[in-house]
Amino acid sequence: MIITIITFIIVFGILVLVHEFGHYYFAKRAGILVREFSIGMGPKIWWKQSGGTTYTIRILPLGGYVRLAGADDEDEDELRPGTPVTIQLNDQDQVTNINASQKTTLFQGIPLQIVDSDLVNDLWIKGYVNGDESDLKVYNVAHDALITEHDGTVVQIAPKDVQFNSASLPARMMTNFAGPMNNFILSLVVFIILGFLLSGGVPVNSNKIGHVNANSVAARAGLASGDRIKQVNNTKIKDWTDLSTAISSHPGKKITVTYEHQGKQHTTTMVPKTVKQSDQKVGQIGILEETDKSFSARLNFGWQRFVQAGTLIFSVLGHMFTHGFSLNDFGGPVAIYAGTSKATSLGFTGVLNFLALLSINLGIVNLLPIPALDGGKLLLNIIEAIIRRPIPEKAEGIVTMIGFFLLLVLMILVTWNDIQRYFIR
Repeated sequence: MIITIITFIIVFGILVLVHEFGHYYFAKRAGILVREFSIGMGPKIWWKQSGGTTYTIRILPLGGYVRLAGADDEDEDELRPGTPVTIQLNDQDQVTNINASQKTTLFQGIPLQIVDSDLVNDLWIKGYVNGDESDLKVYNVAHDALITEHDGTVVQIAPKDVQFNSASLPARMMTNFAGPMNNFILSLVVFIILGFLLSGGVPVNSNKIGHVNANSVAARAGLASGDRIKQVNNTKIKDWTDLSTAISSHPGKKITVTYEHQGKQHTTTMVPKTVKQSDQKVGQIGILEETDKSFSARLNFGWQRFVQAGTLIFSVLGHMFTHGFSLNDFGGPVAIYAGTSKATSLGFTGVLNFLALLSINLGIVNLLPIPALDGGKLLLNIIEAIIRRPIPEKAEGIVTMIGFFLLLVLMILVTWNDIQRYFIR
């Protein structure tokens, strides 16, 4: 169980880190200030401020986020009128530090009771020093000033020129798309790695036998490596999938096999050995399929697995929209944990395969045109491009909040359903 928990945390952490790094990297390239890059949720256990971004690790290893300047990220709640803060000035009497937290103190800070502030456009703050209401002070605020929020997190203020909406529309679209894109890249890379971990090579999926086990049913029937199976009973064999299906469906039953050996066609009979797999009886004759150990074959293996996984996810989503869906069609953290437990039992390659599947799943789901998801944000970007004017921030905020609320309700229902599916029933 401990191994499963550790694996779950690592897998979930990698998924979040890769996804959020996509948003982070392209936001930085677009000149958008990334105020915070957080791995985990809840109270922070470590933080470091560098290059305008505060990097934090939080106590709950479930999720993570990037805070982009101006994207649902404001300082008004920290600096409401009447709020006591401490400020620090530079040699030009500009405010370089604003401490709105009671958890920390500023060395040689000036106590100030806030009257009003503007940290977006004109960059100033005014209030009463040491509570003296007879003397209202106004201070200019440095463009890259820091603010310590109520929970003790230190971030850079967000002037208008570095906010998300100040970037060009293509840059904003790329920033929104970058998270899912990174998940696709991660999935493809992991599938390719799995191809290189196949010591025996990549299955070719042909009707050619790669290896015949000694003293097996096939060996006794005269089959050899390099032979091509052309027909099993009345079933034409085109590839290994056809062959596997034809043989496994006849456990303990006599079959007639037509095969090609050194350019000549032969026919033989055999009785597949009965083997129990996943509570089902299947037939086996002791042959392994042809493999390819070339570099290109391993790359192609990764690509094919990536395409197959994506196609499967799209088909499931399509079925949900056309035939309706139930909560069993979804899976939250509990389902991921259950999947991690199964993957862990399959070893390192099982975990890698699970990571790749989760990553492409996360990327595709995040691109659904649902408010609060990356796909919903991209949809708003497309609407903005069509109408050729920015969508009002208030309207965008309302749509996003509605979407977030619906997703929260869905997540609660899915999590409870997962608990019932995996731990109660």
